[in-house]
Amino acid sequence: MPGFSYNSGMDNKTIEKVLNILKEKYAEWKPPIVTEIASKTGDPFRVLISTVLSSRTKDAVTREASRRLLEKASTPREVAKLSPREIEKLIYPVGFFRTKAKRIPELVRILIDEYEGKVPDELEELLKLPGVGRKTANLVLTVGFGKPGICVDTHVHRISNRFGYVRTKNPAETEFALREKLPEKWWISYNDFLVTLGQNICFPRNPHCGECPLNKLCEKVNI
Repeated sequence: MPGFSYNSGMDNKTIEKVLNILKEKYAEWKPPIVTEIASKTGDPFRVLISTVLSSRTKDAVTREASRRLLEKASTPREVAKLSPREIEKLIYPVGFFRTKAKRIPELVRILIDEYEGKVPDELEELLKLPGVGRKTANLVLTVGFGKPGICVDTHVHRISNRFGYVRTKNPAETEFALREKLPEKWWISYNDFLVTLGQNICFPRNPHCGECPLNKLCEKVNI
């Protein structure tokens, strides 16, 4: 994919230091909601549904919406029995809740009809599901199945560029740049570490650089 650059300032020796520091700090912070659900349930379907709900939605809202929906229906076949209107009521006020309430029945029907009610564990198959883009598919692979993938949301895109590790224009470019540059041993944990950093310190505006354990390593691009 054109548009990204590997000729950025932070090299892999430095990113190793950065990620080892974040690995230590990570235990002090609350993990992203989808990771929390994965660690508690080990269920790729719950991971998939919560990831779909999390788009354009704060973690606190996603947590409660996922709980309400999955307590009511925790398998594709149970969810398929719910009407879009019932799903709307259960997931409100997640972002684009009406659209998601329509897509979720389509999604579970495909899982039932084409995958025997199971969530596929291949990127190409996940991307065929309605409402599932690269971010969602990669997150299901990494936290749902423990398979290598690089999930890039706004936090990961912003912070990777702020570090000076990549120079990219959008999350899609960032994913492909990271696939080329980031050592594979960090692929699964990279999203968790950067999302948690973004939620606690490295905000889009007015990041708390003075409190950041990476203050001396980060290039602070565009700050």
